[in-house]
Amino acid sequence: MECAGKGRGTRCLGPPRKRCDRCGAVAYCSASHQTLHWSDHKEECKRLAQQMKRVDVLNDFPFTFSQEATVKVHEKKETRCSFLSKRGVHQVGMWFCECCCGASVTSSDCFRSNDGWHLPRILCPCNEPESPISKQLSSWKDYYEWRCIPLDSPVALLLQWPLTIYRATQVAGLGSSTSEIRDKLCIHYLGPEKELLQLSVFAELHALFPGVHVHVELVGPAIPQHRDGERIDLGNYAHCLETDCICKSSETWDVQTSRTSKVTLQLRRGFYHDRYNDIAKDFSPHLVIAPNAGIAAYSSWLPTIELIKETNVPAVFSDYCEEACHLGARCISTVTGHPLTFPIQLNPFRQPMVVEDSALFLPCYSNCFLFGM
Repeated sequence: MECAGKGRGTRCLGPPRKRCDRCGAVAYCSASHQTLHWSDHKEECKRLAQQMKRVDVLNDFPFTFSQEATVKVHEKKETRCSFLSKRGVHQVGMWFCECCCGASVTSSDCFRSNDGWHLPRILCPCNEPESPISKQLSSWKDYYEWRCIPLDSPVALLLQWPLTIYRATQVAGLGSSTSEIRDKLCIHYLGPEKELLQLSVFAELHALFPGVHVHVELVGPAIPQHRDGERIDLGNYAHCLETDCICKSSETWDVQTSRTSKVTLQLRRGFYHDRYNDIAKDFSPHLVIAPNAGIAAYSSWLPTIELIKETNVPAVFSDYCEEACHLGARCISTVTGHPLTFPIQLNPFRQPMVVEDSALFLPCYSNCFLFGM
């Protein structure tokens, strides 16, 4: 964590040990930097104070490892590396970029659509579910019970991506029972980064949307030029470690209808507002999703928001903390002239491991909050 007043004309005098007495969410290296930063901080201070009161809710997960992955990592008593090492998945396969020593997306050419869980069968969803979804899933506990996975399994760290898509369809009022998407669901997925090294996990969309052809257009500048336009068919679930498991078979069947489910991904390099016309002529979206968007941090979002406003397609964004969502919502309202269609809300399928070295004392999680237009 760095001083909230860094860059205020004078060099920081040391580590940020002086916390704001009002909100407790930010810290400073000195009283002088705190004074200089107050003109910027005073607007957010009250909001952050309210958010600090809800820390226990942010850290509330049903897993046996919840305390280790939330409070202990946040307090630097554990690290993401140590957590993954204990479970035998440190720096392997899809887990490779889940800690600071993993390769960056932009420098890596190891996109894989056939990588596995590197876990035994009992700990991962490598096959069709034992029964179709009988109710809307609303928590990680619901999902783990439905998929018959024990609560000591760490797969939720990666399943945040397809489950956040599932949740976004709920927020936007879509679902597999909606007549418009009964057979096909087309999603424009904006700004993918490390999930590009975890593409196999999107095969779980087979189970979440049975009998539906789910097509996801992954659009963003992190996609290498030579992968632009590449289409990926995810016919199987991500594999477990066991060589005799049925997950090694070639077909994935819908339990309820015996029709083959279909999940396809298409990679598109560039910004959404620059690529939209090329994409939409073949794949008009039912929903736009932008995980961990950082709308207020990047000016490139402004023309994209303008485009989404014009197309009138529902769009759901996520971010690491409530304050980032608040700032993003303000940007959206400035562009559209309207309040959010989908208000800021906690994502029950946020990643259940805290982000290391957050800029706030607030715990931050990948895909932590959702909001939209």
